[in-house]
Amino acid sequence: MLLNRAITPATLREMDYDELEVLTEEIRAFIVDAVTTHGGHLGSNLGAVELTIALHRVFNSPTDAIIWDTGHQAYVHKIVTGRSQLFEELRKPGGLSGYPSREESEHDWVENSHASTSLSYAHGLALAYRSAEQRGGPRRRVVAVIGDGSMTGGMAFEGLNNLGHSNLDVVIIFNDNGRSYAPTVSRLSERLARLAVNPAFVQQQERLERILGDLPLVGEHVDRVVDAVKAGVRELQESPSFFSDLGVRYTGPFDGHDIRNLERSLRHAAELQGPVVVHVLTDKGRGYAPAERDPIKRMHDTSQTKLGSYTQAFADAIVKEAESRQDLVAITAAMPDSTGLLTFKDRFPDRFVDVGIAEQHAVTSAAGMAMGGLRPVVAIYSTFLTRAFDQVNLDVGLHRQPVVFCIDRAGITGDDGPSHHGILDMALLTKVPGMCVMAPSSYQELEVMLSQALDMTDAPVAIRWPKTAARQAAEDEVGSGLAGRKVRTGEAVCLLAVGKMLEAAEQAAERLESSGVSTSVWDVRVVTPLDQAMLDDARTHSLVVTVEDGIREGGAGAGIATALSAMDGPGAMPALRILGIPTAYLPHGKPDEILAACGLDAASIAATALEALD
Repeated sequence: MLLNRAITPATLREMDYDELEVLTEEIRAFIVDAVTTHGGHLGSNLGAVELTIALHRVFNSPTDAIIWDTGHQAYVHKIVTGRSQLFEELRKPGGLSGYPSREESEHDWVENSHASTSLSYAHGLALAYRSAEQRGGPRRRVVAVIGDGSMTGGMAFEGLNNLGHSNLDVVIIFNDNGRSYAPTVSRLSERLARLAVNPAFVQQQERLERILGDLPLVGEHVDRVVDAVKAGVRELQESPSFFSDLGVRYTGPFDGHDIRNLERSLRHAAELQGPVVVHVLTDKGRGYAPAERDPIKRMHDTSQTKLGSYTQAFADAIVKEAESRQDLVAITAAMPDSTGLLTFKDRFPDRFVDVGIAEQHAVTSAAGMAMGGLRPVVAIYSTFLTRAFDQVNLDVGLHRQPVVFCIDRAGITGDDGPSHHGILDMALLTKVPGMCVMAPSSYQELEVMLSQALDMTDAPVAIRWPKTAARQAAEDEVGSGLAGRKVRTGEAVCLLAVGKMLEAAEQAAERLESSGVSTSVWDVRVVTPLDQAMLDDARTHSLVVTVEDGIREGGAGAGIATALSAMDGPGAMPALRILGIPTAYLPHGKPDEILAACGLDAASIAATALEALD
């Protein structure tokens, strides 16, 4: 097998096209095995095999910077830059990251796991390279690989606009497969899709390729090649005016699975001055029948909505609410499947809105919907909501609009690494005046909280839940309204647990009781506004310990500490310990292991309480 020997960009350039064809088959089999074993991104990587090989044969990485947007399609890049042996530890603690990583390789420029950022990175890098070249340095190229899904994000358009204005040398690979997490929502994508099958365009493109195919791409022929490309592009009357209006050349579309022609197209683009878009058509999930047949598995092999998860609880609850609330509208930013909205979309297509990868627009649009009398529910990951915090604060919060934010993947998420842990949402959202923040501790609590949130009409509400499985609660184990719920009564220690951390707090209480320490446990339920009865009870203990899976500084515990210290009443202020996530970028790993390392497992909570009492 070719993959049994070290593959590098240099060895790729030594292979002939027959060897490359064999290599593409081996890489696809390798990725299927790795992802089905360890989890991760499947379809996006299977679709980018030939494109990645062509890129590394034409451009000289890392002297030429190749930036991936998003890193979902970078597994092939890792393989051909000498890291195939590390896939045994893919997404394991201390092992290979599921995204590009500057710590792993000089070929990885950015951990670019949030969409629509590559063109901004490219603009900055190209500006730095041009400055160095003007001082006598070598010419270095910047290549940004961006999918049609990422092109729905506003930041991508901002970067594109500035690239055209500055006329910087950047090759933009527009990897068009019609999907991000879901079918791409974009008029630009629709326009390009029509272009790809236009007979006049195809005929002209084939003529141009025949011209170029007759010319060696070296020496004195370079000028002729460039002239031919320019002439061909000018003649493509059906080509999108969108790019040219911004000062960006457009070439394509090209077959993204034809290495030979891809190389030719990329070499042409590399010789042009200024930014140029190379439109490449690829098939997500190519070569793996389950991924080709299943639009969900084209993206991942795991981490979709599962029975017994909080996501499934939300999926059931929002459909139930929509049946009786005709004004309820659900909004997603290109993730209807992962956030649990597929059933809602099928049942209420006229009340379902997918804005593409445009979180800021989603939030402000929701504010407008609420102003117009609708009840918008924004279903979004915690790590992606933080991209739109300004809109949450000033477009929704300032106007006290009753938008409901349903925040999935809150807290420690695990294998996707530092960019996907949802640890900032409580610290941020509790600073929005009037915002109500809820955290369910069970499957049943989420349904109750969604109904309660939709009844609140004078301010926004956020409900946050983790990726992990949801507890099943009996009827008497579910709270109501804005009150906390006392789970256990004791005298010495009071544990105030937020959301999923209730289970660890209860286990810690058992440990403390076995050590002779009488312990109360509260399910906080509502992080803001805090339940006064809960605070009054906490003040009667010698020690209060808050437990949350969000960032410790400025989080739920900090709010509880401020509220307790501001209270008047008999007795001394109890000792206080705030347990949460440290201010740090946490690596990928299993959620329980990361929580334990942060002192948030039952043993650590109990140990913290005993130490404080001593």
